[in-house]
Order: sequence, then C-alpha cells, then structure tokens
Amino acid sequence: MMRRWSLVLGVVLLAGCGGASKRAADSVYFGGDILTMAGDSASYVEALAVKDGRILATGTKADVMKLVGKGTRQVDLAGRTLLPGFIDAHSHILNVADGLVQANLNPPPVGKVERIADIVTQMQALKASLGASDTTVLIGQGYDQSFLAEKRHPTAADLDAAFPTNPVILLHVSGHMLVANSAALRLGGITAATKDPEGGTIIRKHGSREPEGLLQETGMYFLKDAIKAPRAIEVDLDLLKRALAQYTENGYTTAQEGMLFEEKRPLLERAAKDSVLTIDVVALPSYVHAKELVGTGALPWGTYSNHLKYAGIKLALDGSPQGKTAYLTSPYLTPVPGCTHDCRGFPTMGQADVNALFTLCYRNHVQLYSHCNGDAAIDMMIAAHQAAEKALGGAHADRRTVIIHSQVIRPDQVQAYRTFGLVPSYFSNHTYYWGDEHLANLGPERAAFISPLKSTLALGVRATNHTDASVTPLDPMFLLWTSVNRLTRTGKVLGPDERVSPYQGLLALTSNGAYEYFEEKTKGTLEAGKLADLVVLDRNPLKVDPMAIKDIRIMATVKEGHDVYTRPEGR
Repeated sequence: MMRRWSLVLGVVLLAGCGGASKRAADSVYFGGDILTMAGDSASYVEALAVKDGRILATGTKADVMKLVGKGTRQVDLAGRTLLPGFIDAHSHILNVADGLVQANLNPPPVGKVERIADIVTQMQALKASLGASDTTVLIGQGYDQSFLAEKRHPTAADLDAAFPTNPVILLHVSGHMLVANSAALRLGGITAATKDPEGGTIIRKHGSREPEGLLQETGMYFLKDAIKAPRAIEVDLDLLKRALAQYTENGYTTAQEGMLFEEKRPLLERAAKDSVLTIDVVALPSYVHAKELVGTGALPWGTYSNHLKYAGIKLALDGSPQGKTAYLTSPYLTPVPGCTHDCRGFPTMGQADVNALFTLCYRNHVQLYSHCNGDAAIDMMIAAHQAAEKALGGAHADRRTVIIHSQVIRPDQVQAYRTFGLVPSYFSNHTYYWGDEHLANLGPERAAFISPLKSTLALGVRATNHTDASVTPLDPMFLLWTSVNRLTRTGKVLGPDERVSPYQGLLALTSNGAYEYFEEKTKGTLEAGKLADLVVLDRNPLKVDPMAIKDIRIMATVKEGHDVYTRPEGR
C-alpha cells in the first residue's frame, strides 16, 4: 500500500475537487520548486501530475489542478524541491549487499580504521557478530593504505596471529586488489611457485618468491570462489532488499550492478520475478562471459523485465590510480608496490583481445561499458572502438560506449570522446577522497584534470557522474558537492577550472544518466509521458551556498508514482 506523507510533506486527500474525469491524476505535486532538468539551464513548473506511473502533465498550478479528481492525492511540497529521481551511472549494488555481512575497513569519515591494528579489531568483531567458526572465511572491504598510520598495505603476517585458521580476505577500497592471510593464501593455492597471472600481480616478500599477502587485479581471481561463496538464496534476497533500501534512501530510482558474474545472475532474476526490485536495476554482465552471452540469444539485451535490464557487457581494462594499478602513459611519481622501474600500471587485456570484444558487441548491437582509469587504458579503448567500426564497415552507429571513471585523462582524449560518440562516466568523489594522493602520485597537472566534467560538458559531450558504491558512499548530494567544489580532504581545490555549476552537476545525475542507458525518452527529466521517477529534497541545490550542498537531505523517493522511501519524521 502506498504510504502517505502526511507528517513529512503535508499531503491532503481531497475528494471530488475538480470533478471526476477519465484523465484525473493519481497524484499532483505543488508548493515548492519543481526543477524539470529539461534543457541546458534551470527551468521550473508550478505543479506536476502523475497517472498510472507516468507524468501526466506539468505546468501552472491552476492548469494542473484541473486534473484533480476523486481520490487524487495532493502533495504540498511545503517549500521543498522536486527533481527527477537520481540515475546511478555506475555502482555495484551486489557489493553493497555483500558489504552488509563484511567488516567496514574504511578510514574516517566512512569507517573507523586508522591503523593496521584497527583492521584486526574490525575483523575480530565481524567473526564474533557472525558467530563464525575457526575455519569460516572472513571478509572485510574498504581498507586504504594511504590513510593507515603505517602508510603501507597490510600483510599476511599482520593477520596470522589473530587468525591462524580462518581465511581472512581484506578487499581494497578500489576493488582492484586484496590482502590475504596465510590461511586464505593456502585456500587459493598460492605459493612461491605460483606464477603471476596475465593482467595481475602477486606481491612477494622482499628477496624471495614467497607471497606477502597482496594480490593485485587478476591476481585476485585465485580467491574468487572464496569471495563469491554461495549463500542460501533467501539470505541473498534479504541482503539485496536492504541494499535497495540504501539506494532509495539516497534518492535513486535507477541502480546499477556494474560487474555481474554468472553465479549472481540467478539472484537478480529471482529478485525480479519475486517483485523484490523496488527500483530499476541495470545489470552489466562481466566480459569474461561475453562469448556465452553476446549473439547467442542467452539474454534479452536492452529491455526491462520487472525492473531488471541487461544493458551491456562490462570490461575492466585497468586498475585504480590511488592503488597505482591504473594504466598510464607516464609513470607514477611515488613508489609502486611490486615495481621498481617505469611504473605505469598495466592493462588486464591485450589490445587484440579488446578489439575482438568491441567487434563482438558492436556486431550484435550490445552496448559496451569499460572501467578505464588511466590514459593508456583510455587509448586502448579509443583504438578498439575505431578498429571495431572499421571491421564492421565504418557504420558509425549510435553505440554510446561508456568509459567508466575516465580519471587520468588527457584533453585530446576528451575531444576523441566527442568525435566518436563515447560517453564518459566520471567519479568526482575522487577529488575529495584521494585528491591529495593524486597530487603526490601524479603531479599537479594530471591531478587537476581528473574527472574533467566542465571541459567535457563544454564540448557537448553528455557525461555522467557516479559514486562507484561501495567504493564511496551512495550519497548523491555529496557527489554533487564534489563536482561543484572539487575540494580535497585537506581543503585544496583540485582543478578549479573543472568545477561545474550545481545545475551542470545535476545534469550528470539525471538526464545525462538516462542518456547513458538509452533511456532519455522515459527518464531523466520531468516531462509529460515520462516515468514518474521523482526525488524530494529539503532544499534546492541551485539556491544554497555551494558548500552546503552536501548537507541537503533526501525527503522522499518515488518510483513510477509509488513511494519507495519517505524520510522518517525527526531524522
């Protein structure tokens, strides 16, 4: 049953106002700023009507109130602001769900870990909270060596005394490396004789071949089965429900699973079948399954079924800049674990394999998404796009290939995005969480151009912005704040020329997000005929001090006319 906002937004149910009509609205909204997000500058309407899950009309209050009929719900915004629901351009909803049964190893302000001893404490607390045995695999996520007092990655030796028999796995905040204790190394069959996999590294103890505990990129795959160990479907469904609640509490009406492995596909399909998905979930199957899924009829690409859509194949081409595994054309300026010379990170695939994947997807009209953090990886993507177009006769179709993160990028590459119709999805939270590290690791020129949203929009390229949750919190107002202010943790402005206006920042979270998914005809703006995907904010981001944007609260989230979140009174 649809919840009433009587305590939050002053809903009044009036019977018969305006008379009965076949076009009578289910709901009307008025009494606050209704920001449509249609166009390149802010435009407002006085009222909005919803019927059968879609926007019936927008306009003056006098005109929209003519659509009120018997039983129409009238929502007085009481000075609050109505926007299109936020569209998650990139995150990992299943990782968010998994995180609910994993230790939070993030540094402040996201977590409490400041030293390696805190990691041990958090893992011990996890074991106790789970009532785990002495052989249960224990997983924590979010550690960041940059913010540990020791300024280094943990090692197996740091964990072994507290966990001699439990396999312990610490997932790096970037998601591109992990630390395993000795029991976990044994579980993965990793020894001194184990060779580094293509596109990955096993960090060794100094002066020997013995693994130290740190596994980078594809080196993580040795422990994939332990990390993705199956649970009862009922447990997974409950965790997914709780993760969905986090998205709706943050105003999202569309979420993403940004790297779907086959073993998790039945979970999403069961969730869709059982009507668990309260909002749209866009799933991107991993490139490792591309040959099984693309061109075989195995999946219905590009269409929703009970709020689940398989949008395209996801490729991960390099690592993270703060983890110093992003693939660069010029070296990092600070020491890199496991590297002594010309340390530029590395790709996870060769160019020929990337070209083949592009050609496969383009031939079968399947959208392609790729994680690319470094400019050398971006060069590979641009080259693969050109090679695939040439192989297919230079059709130049509307591919909307999405380059996720696009962080250590060059101006000429932004121009190439415009030339080839590529869509960057930026990650402006990096300017806050790791901006100071980027200055040290990359130097001021490269660091200042991270997530160059303003330059990109100026070229007419429809860029998006994302949190990459669970890498950073889902909070869209903080994401907007970082794109507008670009402040680091220490208060430096990282790339002042790339600061955008609040409206431009909102475009990246709404209408441009719809464009990324080929959904601009149904989402992203408040226009008649589009889905009634809405979010209510306590203040208008365009009318507050830019530094106060991060303090704006989500008051309600509406998916296709149905309330999926209402902020509890007093929160």
